[in-house]
Amino acid sequence: MPGATDHVVVVGAGLSGLSAAMQLAGRGRSVTVVERHPFPGGRMGQADIAGYRIDTGPTVLTMPDIIAEAFAAVGASMAEHLELVPVDPAYRATFADGSVLDVHRDGAVMAAAIEAFAGREQAAGYLRLRAWLTELYRLEFDGFIAANFASPLSLLTPQLARLAAIGGFRGWARMVSRFITDERVQRIFTFQALYAGVPPQRALAAYAVIAYMDTVAGVYFPRGGMRAVPEAMAAAAAAAGVQFRYGAEVTALERSGSRVTAVHTEGDRIACDAVVLTTELPLTYQLLGRTPRRPIKVRPAPSAVVAHVGVPAVGEHLAHHNISFGGKWAGTFDEIIRDGVPMSDPSLLVTRPTAGDPSLAPPGRDLLYVLAPAPNLQAGEVDWDAIGPDYAREMVATAATRLMPGLDDDAEILDVVTPADWGRQGMAAGTPFALAHTFSQTGPFRPANTVRGIDNAVLAGGSTVPGVGMPTAIISGRLAADRVTGTVSDSATRTIVSSGSR
Repeated sequence: MPGATDHVVVVGAGLSGLSAAMQLAGRGRSVTVVERHPFPGGRMGQADIAGYRIDTGPTVLTMPDIIAEAFAAVGASMAEHLELVPVDPAYRATFADGSVLDVHRDGAVMAAAIEAFAGREQAAGYLRLRAWLTELYRLEFDGFIAANFASPLSLLTPQLARLAAIGGFRGWARMVSRFITDERVQRIFTFQALYAGVPPQRALAAYAVIAYMDTVAGVYFPRGGMRAVPEAMAAAAAAAGVQFRYGAEVTALERSGSRVTAVHTEGDRIACDAVVLTTELPLTYQLLGRTPRRPIKVRPAPSAVVAHVGVPAVGEHLAHHNISFGGKWAGTFDEIIRDGVPMSDPSLLVTRPTAGDPSLAPPGRDLLYVLAPAPNLQAGEVDWDAIGPDYAREMVATAATRLMPGLDDDAEILDVVTPADWGRQGMAAGTPFALAHTFSQTGPFRPANTVRGIDNAVLAGGSTVPGVGMPTAIISGRLAADRVTGTVSDSATRTIVSSGSR
């Protein structure tokens, strides 16, 4: 970035904004974070209702090493700020035929589970798939996931050729079927395409790295709930000198020529040398007064309906993460993406965070997070305000029928969030999953984290590189910091800003 970059304002205290702030502080910049909510987290939000401590955003945490790198940027230890415990099984999958398969990160344990579930041949195929996923991740991480791109030509490297050679640019579902033929087991390693916003049959195999993250690298849970992650990051950032202004919504950016010179909130002006924007793309471009030059209209990912539910304690009847696959799995994608209607035979994610921390619910109760994929506001014209409460009750009843009869007998629906609600929160097309990871929205073809014609503004978050998800949001913040300061190697000396001195 040309010119001075001594003071950087980061707009948004979500994971990408916190990551950017920590990286920049560790590189000797003075940093101010402006956040409209009274707490950090962004899409990793929180709500306290009737004695329940609810996480309103992501529930699946993977790749803790990436989180640890953010702490290390300010000379802090993640272990001193955040307690993460492994989740085993990572998921419990149930199918329409009544069969159940627990998903384990340990290769030998998982192979044994698959052998008992589907036979020795499928178990052997799993071990080959596991090796392929590991190689896929190894090839992608440094060269693609964790890298800034100057242009699409940046892709033309020997690493790209190796990725193509192992099938990274073929279909995700097609590649998994080369290793595993049991359709139920295939779902375990392809359902993650929903996170990318693309049906498994049309998703690039390169995105199977998401399956690597949770089925090989493993799933974790933070004591105190998912909100503990941004709270810990904010605490470490503040200890390194980062200033936080909560309850402050950005209203305008002040510019002089090609540079942003100040960030305005209601009643306040914060002068800056550079700005990192983690806002939704429409608001970002509005603040910058720019129109993106993009030949192809961006395509938002599908959305979701989420019900937060309090139930009597269920003991071990439910795992921490439970995936209930409907019988019409393939048709699900046509309904929510092509037809723009709710699923007729819903597949559900039911998370029980109280399995990892019982203090998140009142004594004798469990907290459930029930998620159903849904069409975004651009794909469908569903009146969510009218049907949302009834649809949520149907979701809970379906989960009870499939997973634990009687679960809904004394269930309290504490809160329901629909695509309409996501839209009112400012999320484009009413989806918390930002832009779908189609080929034209991948890598250097995704909206860039730099802005044409503005020298000192950088973007971060799910709508820019590298994409959607907790690990990628944190990487996005680091990539934004790299745009400001240039790339800093892990071995480089860091200067921590603290207590007003350098």
